[in-house]
Amino acid sequence: MIKIATLFPKTSTWGKALQTWAQAIIQKTDGKLELQILYNGAGGDEAAIVSKIKMGQVDAGVISSAGYYKIYKPILALQIPGLFKDWATFDKARETMKSDFEKGTKDAGFTNIGWFDIGKIRILSKGFEVKTPDDIKGKKPFQWKDDNLQPLFYQTIGGVTPVPMNTPEVLPALNTGNINLITAPCLFAEQMQWAQKLDHLTMEADAFEVGGIVISSKRLDGMPADLKEIFLETAKLYASSLTKKIRVEDDAAFTRLNASKALIARTPAEQAKWNTLYKQYRLRLAQGTFTPELISKLEQLAGQ
Repeated sequence: MIKIATLFPKTSTWGKALQTWAQAIIQKTDGKLELQILYNGAGGDEAAIVSKIKMGQVDAGVISSAGYYKIYKPILALQIPGLFKDWATFDKARETMKSDFEKGTKDAGFTNIGWFDIGKIRILSKGFEVKTPDDIKGKKPFQWKDDNLQPLFYQTIGGVTPVPMNTPEVLPALNTGNINLITAPCLFAEQMQWAQKLDHLTMEADAFEVGGIVISSKRLDGMPADLKEIFLETAKLYASSLTKKIRVEDDAAFTRLNASKALIARTPAEQAKWNTLYKQYRLRLAQGTFTPELISKLEQLAGQ
């Protein structure tokens, strides 16, 4: 049995795809291998999931960038806002960097067995519109706990004090008004029930959120060869089909939210302010968070 943990709810698009994967493994192995899935943060937040994999308490995780941050930080550079214009450019960069990222994951004791997407990251807010970076000043944005990228982003804007918390804390905080802004894909915000608490949405997607499946290399290497082959084969099929599905459903979620919220479109002058901010942010990221070489390479791949 493979014990696998995730933050995604069982009823979410990601959770349903996990169930399909689990059924496929049972069928293809004649019941010799099963997935025991801990949904909806039952295994803790993604930092806890990664820690439990290291300790052998959980075998694998279906994670987003927050989990990758704890395994091999450079993967998060794919999510730098303002870097990629569309999925095609993002895909090209991820494919180019994949071998480096998977080696870094392997060196940390994990094996990446499938890549997928979470969606296009947009800004959702309550009670105010966000047209320029200055509109975030004085507000209360949600920040993923243990994420060192978002604090630097808000420091680059200036005058912003983000509220760090884990995923299960977000919905109660939206209810009480402790946070009034999130940056997330529409589908994820919708399925986590965050979107219904917010009333403004940006048309522009500033970044693309990455996800994947990781397993303890020790646990993977210890599997019988025939079961390991089926496990890896079905994992890649799961990730590939999920990526296609997520992109379609995330666009559909944007359309749904667009109908119920104030849609914020930027003028060229407003977009220019974001572009200036993003350039400053990348310069700061290259001063220690990531290497200058990584930032430069991604900029080249993005056509910046």
